[in-house]
Amino acid sequence: MSDVISEYQKWKQQGDDLRLKAKQAMESRFRELLSEAALIAEEYRADFGAILKPPSPVTAFRYKAHAKTKSKKPGKPRSVEKVVRAQPQVEPVPQKSNPKIGGLQKRLATGKRKLQEAKAAGKPTRPLEDKIYEIEDELRLAGQTS
Repeated sequence: MSDVISEYQKWKQQGDDLRLKAKQAMESRFRELLSEAALIAEEYRADFGAILKPPSPVTAFRYKAHAKTKSKKPGKPRSVEKVVRAQPQVEPVPQKSNPKIGGLQKRLATGKRKLQEAKAAGKPTRPLEDKIYEIEDELRLAGQTS
């Protein structure tokens, strides 16, 4: 009877070792593929000037190009709206003694600016409106506890 138990324990240990190795191999492969996808997306953006979007089932891949690798294409006319809107109109944020409130106010100002940009571009605004509402709630709660 003890032979069966010891055999089972050896088998279980081998399974755990194999499972750990498989997990590490999958994580390594995932990182390699993700890094390669990021490089391809960057090359596509540099060559064709557009962002390469992942397929619809992939929702978690977020890649932003590095600032140092951005290249401006000559001869591309700037729109009048962009030139006029160089300085975004943001309400001045009064300084509060509580740093949490100051941070929330900055996030609120950024959210409102993004909302205005999304409206101007004709993009969906519901997620931004929801985020602004949440930040305003946090501000109200933080103001009550002060």
